[in-house]
Amino acid sequence: MKPGLQCGSRWLDLSHPVIMGVLNVTPDSFSDGGRFVRPDDALRQAEQMLAEGASLLDLGAESTRPGAAVVSAQQELDRLLPVLEAIAARFDTILSVDTSCPEVMTESAARGAGLINDVRSLQRDGALAAAAATGLPVCLMHMQGQPSTMQQSPQYRDIIAEVRDWLERRVDECVQGGIARSRLLIDPGFGFGKTAGHNLELLARLREVRVGGLPLLAGMSRKSMLGAVLNGAPVDQRLFAGVAAAALAVERGASIIRTHDVKATREAVAVAAALLPWENKK
Repeated sequence: MKPGLQCGSRWLDLSHPVIMGVLNVTPDSFSDGGRFVRPDDALRQAEQMLAEGASLLDLGAESTRPGAAVVSAQQELDRLLPVLEAIAARFDTILSVDTSCPEVMTESAARGAGLINDVRSLQRDGALAAAAATGLPVCLMHMQGQPSTMQQSPQYRDIIAEVRDWLERRVDECVQGGIARSRLLIDPGFGFGKTAGHNLELLARLREVRVGGLPLLAGMSRKSMLGAVLNGAPVDQRLFAGVAAAALAVERGASIIRTHDVKATREAVAVAAALLPWENKK
């Protein structure tokens, strides 16, 4: 059987790396806040990303940028559900929901979501039980601290060992909570409670972060780690750096690349993926 994930009624084939397009329906996301809050605008963006080669879309209604304010479950639902329903009705694609809220997980699954992508790894009260009940796959991400404070003073003795060990423990806890291992994937959490140096070490040694053969998601698109490498380049000038980081992540074992810039990233990932048969013969 080919590697992959059963995402509701759809199968996500992971025998080759795939692209997850980012679609934020928030007014305050770090990169595209406010651009796609209206369903019509979100539909146009979804159509473009799918045409450019995205295999799935990641919808987010709560900003988790450093210092972002927490939103209520009702605010998140009011932002997310009209867009999710509109896209699900028009396009035959997998929709991931970027949320930590149990109510949002439950309501999204009922409306056609195929994957839960939680930066807090189901640690909010009720989140693990809610996610387990949906039957959907879940992406567990490492984050040191909380979005409001995570970048104030992140510190590690050994970032690779600490991230890997934390993810291993969280995977075990989720399995004990009723989620099959076959429904789990992991994300090392680039930019979440990590300095630029931490992020670069994570990318350089990404293969060492793998947990028991679970699919690995990498999201570095437009993030500050790229701006640091580029001597302070602003968000809208980090495209080529993001493309390079995506290709390197695929070479180091990532199965899913989360990006705002689908076409350029897909082409770079295609080149990196074409080399994998030779890399794997080493």
